[in-house]
Amino acid sequence: MREEEYIGYLRSRNQTDEAISAAVGYVKEFEQHLAAKGKSLDSHDVDDVKQYADILIAGKKNTMDRFLSLARYVYITGLNEVFIYFTAILNGREVLPSISGRLVSLAGEAARNEVFKDVELPPLGSPPEAYPAVTGRLVGNLMKLGTEICHNVLAGNHHEIPLESFEKHKQWFKEAGSIDGFLERVHGEAVAELEHYMNEGKVWYEQEITPGIVEFVRGNQEVLSAVRDGEYLYITKFPYAPKDWLEETDPVMKRYYGCHCPLARAAIIEGKPDIPLDWCYCSGGYAKLKFDVVFEEPTEVEVLESVLAGDDRCRFRVKIPQGELP
Repeated sequence: MREEEYIGYLRSRNQTDEAISAAVGYVKEFEQHLAAKGKSLDSHDVDDVKQYADILIAGKKNTMDRFLSLARYVYITGLNEVFIYFTAILNGREVLPSISGRLVSLAGEAARNEVFKDVELPPLGSPPEAYPAVTGRLVGNLMKLGTEICHNVLAGNHHEIPLESFEKHKQWFKEAGSIDGFLERVHGEAVAELEHYMNEGKVWYEQEITPGIVEFVRGNQEVLSAVRDGEYLYITKFPYAPKDWLEETDPVMKRYYGCHCPLARAAIIEGKPDIPLDWCYCSGGYAKLKFDVVFEEPTEVEVLESVLAGDDRCRFRVKIPQGELP
């Protein structure tokens, strides 16, 4: 184990001594498990993580702290494929409680109880294919309340992104003097950030960045920014696995590589359950959030294309508030 390096990394993340000690212990337990299989912390794969997760679930040791400790260690060792798998099984679990809370605020406690009566998350550490059945039930129950309320409930900030993270965008908007100038700057800054991660060989959120990905984004301002047409902003979602998405020719796999949602994407390969485009208003809420903050009022979002609905990309349009139109 690269103990000193790991401890230094955890300290850089302002972890307490108690948390660091526990994290080191969790990694050493995983190291012992791998050693018994003839593997090591520097040479294991996704299947090893899946097997270990099953053991943790069975032993009721599948805590978030333990999985995060393993994911952070994998991150510093550069096993990017394994790290990406950790993000796939850990991300998204905050979404259902957030939807529950927003549903109460918009439709009341009774509506929430009815929608969630048969909706329960799989155990933490479960593989991605365990989630679509839950998601299908949830969106089906929400649609019984009506399309408008369903879309409104889903289009919230369910990944709990701190609004403060968009402060720089508010400043850029003021400095740009126009929506179009602002969008051009956002796009240019995004391309520069991708180039930095590519040159450093670091994972950008869940993905490695290649020259092809940088050029893809550079060539389409809708990706990681938006393009204004009249009163609307058009946004194309950055693919979840962009390198694979760019290279894939099989339509099903291309859709799979395009989907970000850890609660739904496995359904594309499995072919079931049928999760409707309506679920993608959750992603729409994420797409519009930056503009909610910049314009200082809630915006309206519409899902135009969705990989869950058979398209090979996800695309949205956000309505610009009347007072911000040129």
